[in-house]
Amino acid sequence: MLAYVFWHWRRADISSAVYDRTQQRFHRALADAPPAGFLGSRCNDISAVPWVPPARDAREDWYLVENFAALETLAEAAISASRQQPHDNAAAMADGGTAGLYRLRGSGADLVPSRAWWFAKPAGMSYAAFDTLMAPVLAHGNAALWGRQLTLGPTPEFCLQADAPVTLPSSLEPLTTALRPVWP
Repeated sequence: MLAYVFWHWRRADISSAVYDRTQQRFHRALADAPPAGFLGSRCNDISAVPWVPPARDAREDWYLVENFAALETLAEAAISASRQQPHDNAAAMADGGTAGLYRLRGSGADLVPSRAWWFAKPAGMSYAAFDTLMAPVLAHGNAALWGRQLTLGPTPEFCLQADAPVTLPSSLEPLTTALRPVWP
């Protein structure tokens, strides 16, 4: 499973409430007419992160797809048919954005996270050792670990999402963000 993650921030002349309603309409349009390989989406209001300009009211959209082919299908479908107008309305209210691509490492895709921890794998650590390090965190079933793909995106390499606080190994230096659901 892949996730196309899009961080975006609203124009100053658009209220937060109007921006959220417009985002909800677009996500609903995708849910009502899902393209092949599309598994769902979510949108969160996020707190300050270094890849969003300072003091911007930002959102983080996660678009879950089966594979790379489904990502192409989603890109085309998002701007066509019944989804085009909701997409265009949402895009017109954004003042900027950036994106990344992530692969799920394990289970937990159906999780509704309330927090995210962004971090890099410790220097010199193999991926096998990293997976062993993270296994106890993921064993509780209330977390999902995503790894950046093809170095596409402005974030650290990994994102752990959870629906409750978790304790990460001390060798990791995470940036923690609170997530406020906008969609669903």
